[in-house]
Amino acid sequence: MRILVTGAAGFIGFHLAKKLLDQKHHVVGIDNFNNYYDVKLKKNRYLQLKKLKNKNLVFFKTDLQNTKKLNSIFKKYKFHCVINLAAQAGVRHSISNPDIYLNSNVIGFYNILKCSVKYKVKHLVAASSSSVYGEQLDNTKEKSDTNKPLQFYAATKKSNELMAYSFSNIYKIPVTIIRFFTVYGPWGRPDMALYKFTESIIKKKNIYLHNKGNHYRDFTYIDDIIDGVTLTLKKIPKIKKDDLVPFSVFNLGNNKAIYLKKFLIELEKQLKIKAKIIYVKKQKGDVFKTSASIVKAKKELGYKPKTNYKIGISKFLLWYKKYNKKWK
Repeated sequence: MRILVTGAAGFIGFHLAKKLLDQKHHVVGIDNFNNYYDVKLKKNRYLQLKKLKNKNLVFFKTDLQNTKKLNSIFKKYKFHCVINLAAQAGVRHSISNPDIYLNSNVIGFYNILKCSVKYKVKHLVAASSSSVYGEQLDNTKEKSDTNKPLQFYAATKKSNELMAYSFSNIYKIPVTIIRFFTVYGPWGRPDMALYKFTESIIKKKNIYLHNKGNHYRDFTYIDDIIDGVTLTLKKIPKIKKDDLVPFSVFNLGNNKAIYLKKFLIELEKQLKIKAKIIYVKKQKGDVFKTSASIVKAKKELGYKPKTNYKIGISKFLLWYKKYNKKWK
């Protein structure tokens, strides 16, 4: 298939592009290389893709708000499928910088929707987040309440879901929404827990554990996430008698919420270095627990996450050592 991957220099987008190329698909990648975190990491991900010298890969540095460029790309490549991963990430960053999230996540996604309809895309897969569930203590199911987002980031992702549903209803474009749960692994984001903790421990800096570390997260290894995303490509939503909208939502998580302190202790054990921990109060917008029900994804997609968090940490550290050659 000809597949557009937006956010292709991002953490998930990079791994997904590699996987799709392995599966012999034609991949067009888009990324704006913004500076929310180290641009060098994004450029190095792109260079890894470039090193593959795969003729099925085309890459554009552009923004989803650039409607002229976006239209020209859609018109030229006539995509079978669009996988929209591009977004301004970061729960806490959205508290102090909401404008960026409005422009990137809402307006940018609106442009993707318009182009997908205009150029008759057969399947739109769009990334959402566990953040849409807000503060819920039980395993969250796709039908759980998502009307109380605790941060503007979550509100923009919920908006994406609603926008996609309305477009799917009016224009009958098949849409699959994927709600990701705390993705980690090699080439991961520096603003996420595992990367931040690792850097702080190695550099003997303080780790500030909010809410005294009393959090649970459904840490999901990147390979499991990518397997889940590629499985959605085989499950195009269809119009049914009881539902005239070709629209589906899936949780992709590990289905095993890990206590944050336990996660950190395992990291200390593998690094053989004791962390310097400072306990601080709960941050604005933080939730106590994320925990995915993946019953629907297992049943309808055949999704089976298999990476234990201890193995996941080990694989991340192997990459981290190689990537940061100065660490001895």
